[in-house]
Amino acid sequence: MRDIEELAIFMLPGFGGSGDEHWQTAWEKAFPGFRRVEQVDWDHPVYAEWAARLSEAVTQSARPIVLVAHSLGTSLVMRWTFDQPALARKVAGAFLVAPTDRDRFEGASDLPIHGFGRMILERFPFASVVMASRDDDRVSFERAQVFARAWGSTLVDAGNQGHMGTAARLGVWPLGLFWFGQFVASLQQR
Repeated sequence: MRDIEELAIFMLPGFGGSGDEHWQTAWEKAFPGFRRVEQVDWDHPVYAEWAARLSEAVTQSARPIVLVAHSLGTSLVMRWTFDQPALARKVAGAFLVAPTDRDRFEGASDLPIHGFGRMILERFPFASVVMASRDDDRVSFERAQVFARAWGSTLVDAGNQGHMGTAARLGVWPLGLFWFGQFVASLQQR
């Protein structure tokens, strides 16, 4: 079992960043030790740039890391993990909320998102949770189940919460905090 004080908690927002009404921002305000991995451009995501920022944050951390990702942030975790296996060894776990189905959106000309690629359906080298909503417009619950199985993740059924972002008005999101706390408590010492 891990104590949260022993970990570096990195928040990884998705497309557009997480604004003032997003649960990730609420968590950062409630828990000053949670650190957002800032991106230069939240509105025109380029995988190589986002991955470089994540690599820099991971490299600088002296503690084991837990990644808390939402939407496109989960796609960043997915691809980065397999692109940077040496750095991924510093990750104790990933809490992945509302993964976007890249296979559904890859190549869409109306989205300014570049280089994240298609879904990688391989086991992660660290513990993970996928929180999925049954009425998310960016991933079907069935696809989220496929991702969780492939990644070796625990799947949490969040019910009907939409994409679990700003529009869902989750605030500090007590249910998410409960599952996050359970996840952190389950992590084994490495």
